[in-house]
Amino acid sequence: MGCEVLRRRKGQANSGTSLDCIAEVNGARFENEVSVFNTKVVEEGEIGNSIASRRKEPYSHTLVAAGNWYIRVLNPIYAPRIAEALDAVVLPPLFPLPDIPDEPRYTDPDALADALDGSVGCAERKPEKGSANVMTCVTEKPGEKPCARLELHGSAAARDDALRQLMSVPELPRFVVTAANWSVQFCDESVGRAAARDLGAAVVDHEGGWPVLDP
Repeated sequence: MGCEVLRRRKGQANSGTSLDCIAEVNGARFENEVSVFNTKVVEEGEIGNSIASRRKEPYSHTLVAAGNWYIRVLNPIYAPRIAEALDAVVLPPLFPLPDIPDEPRYTDPDALADALDGSVGCAERKPEKGSANVMTCVTEKPGEKPCARLELHGSAAARDDALRQLMSVPELPRFVVTAANWSVQFCDESVGRAAARDLGAAVVDHEGGWPVLDP
């Protein structure tokens, strides 16, 4: 993707360079802050400290990073696209998380879907293109067809990063239920809370913070 340069800057004592640019994805334009460090002057630990400070409050930035550089993506919804294009990783803000149960665990999305089906329903199952660990389905609710997006995570760290990335994008109206190695995004909060009770999971309330749902 293109990134139209707005301004350029140089770091102190030849520590590196940075610039601001505007990228475009499907007609949407968003600004990025690109920082590249001179590793002859700046040590690896200093780069890590810079990244960590930006992820914490009060900044709570979403970054894409690899090697000796990182990019602050001002519209976090596009961070995964930039990471994919640059073979990098998304580092979401370090929001606090609730206590997440270690069980139940599921071996594949179908097993998670079966468990969800026993709670609030999970019909019209569709694997998400390009990912063997993501599936969408339709839950049961009279007069409506609320959606659910099921995802398995390779580790607790990957799960937590995925949750924080979701919470960094206000445009995504999702109610999230999570435990062990999985998470489910619901379009309808009442359906999500019912599933959390039945599956023994924690809930992540997009609007209200990070409460843990009582059993």
